[in-house]
Parts: sequence; structure tokens; C-alpha cells
Amino acid sequence: MHLGFSFMNTPHDPDPRDLARALEERGFESLWTGEHSHIPVSRKTPYPAGDELPEAYKLMGDPYVTLMAAASVTSTLKLGTGIALLMERELFSQAKTIASLDRLSGGRLMIGTGVGWNEEEFTNCTRQPWGKRYGVMRETVMATRALWRDDEPEFHGDYIDFDPVWCNPKPAQAGGPPVIFGAMGPLGVKHAAQWADGWMPVDVAMGDVQEGLHAFRQQVAENGRNPDTVPVTLQTLITPDLDTLKRYRDLGVERVVIGVAVDMWDQPEKIMPMIDKFAGLIPQINA
Repeated sequence: MHLGFSFMNTPHDPDPRDLARALEERGFESLWTGEHSHIPVSRKTPYPAGDELPEAYKLMGDPYVTLMAAASVTSTLKLGTGIALLMERELFSQAKTIASLDRLSGGRLMIGTGVGWNEEEFTNCTRQPWGKRYGVMRETVMATRALWRDDEPEFHGDYIDFDPVWCNPKPAQAGGPPVIFGAMGPLGVKHAAQWADGWMPVDVAMGDVQEGLHAFRQQVAENGRNPDTVPVTLQTLITPDLDTLKRYRDLGVERVVIGVAVDMWDQPEKIMPMIDKFAGLIPQINA
């Protein structure tokens, strides 16, 4: 099982180049960062975790620029968006940005994506219907895969429609980076089981992790897919100990992505000590 690290990517955090070097040197598999192009001042949509919105959400940098900086100083560290809001960017430009990053990083990119939680943010960026966002997400991924894969891609769906185009260069990874769906709840899990290259749940929202993994894999099989080809990346918001990590390993989780707890997002000095602590556990996880 692999270990990844995620951070909020604010100006107060370590430089992503320094962070990437430290992770690669210490045996981490991957670096992850999320995306919010903006946060509406309106608080109509409540913060999902309750309480006040953490200040770090207002300060997040661009994930693709940040991951390119990380790629430029590493050679094996994988790079992930956790999560990217694919529906909130222009389709063709985004496909080219991701393809370019994948090429320049030597095929090390993974795209974790989701439908987002802030309705006002969504409607600021697109005229697609918020109430149909899971269907829009599916078509966004399908259309993007076509742009990455085909010489003269075209797509004709309910929400996305375009005639044949040229869209190059193609990603380094054949067919494009894996698209990992970060979704919880019955509808999100249903979509992940149907079309995603992987599933990225959050530990605190799963309840019984073993039961959740079993249910997901059962849905994958019911969709005529092999669960072994749809790996699970578990984002943990509860700092795990070694026994917990070994349990996740034994449950068949492909990677666990850790990060400093929410209440420490404004304390960047906590990041490197945490990385050093977990670096010491990496050799033991798969022993």
C-alpha cells in the first residue's frame, strides 16, 4: 500500500518544490492538492463539516501550476489532484492543461475529481444544472477522455456536445491520467462504480470502512467490471496509527493520503514533522 500526502496549497504552506523533494526523499508515493478557483462570500451553501469555513479555503493556489512545480524537482513522485473541480473549467483548455502536465511530468499525474459542495461556486462557473451535476460530471469525464485518446475526438451527450476537433498534445499516459472519483453517498458511489478509474472516499464519512469497501466493490462487479482494476485511494482526516494503516492495507486499499488535521491548516510548521513521523512508518506498512 502506498502513502500520499495532501496539503491545502496556500501561500503559508511550504513551497511545493520543497515539499515534493521532502516527500520523494522520504519514500512517499504521491503529493495531492485540491482546487477552489474562488469561494463565494455568500454562505448560502453551508460548509459540509459544519462550523465556520476554514480560512485556508480562501487562499488555495492553482493545483496544476503547483503540481508542475513539484514535478520539476522530482523524478518518481506521483502527482494528484484531490480533488479537481473538472466541471468548473472550460473543457478543451482543461484537457490540454492536464495533458501538458502529464507529458511534462513523465506520466506521473492522477486526477482525483468530484462534483464539489458549493452551489454558488458551481453556478458562477457554469450554466450546467446543479441538480444534474453527477450526470454532467460523467459526461465531462467521458468527453475529456475522448480528447485525450482520439485523433479527431467528438462527443454528443445531454450536456456536452461537440463535433470532431483536433486537441493536442495527448497525455504521456495512454488514454490519459486515471480519473479517480472522490464521491460519497449512494449516488456518488454508484457513479464511481460505473465509470471511474478509482474511488477516493474520506475515512470520516465512511463509517465502517470494511463494509464501505465491500459494498463499493460489489457495485463495481454488478456493473460488469473487475473490482481489482478499480483501486481505492483513501483520504484520511483522522490521523492514522501504524495498526490502522496495516488494517487498510489488509482491506486492499491501494493508497492512503494523509495530511495535517483541519484545525492545523493554519499551522504550516506542523507539516514537516508529520511527514517525518510517517516516513518512519512507510517501511513497516508493507513489511
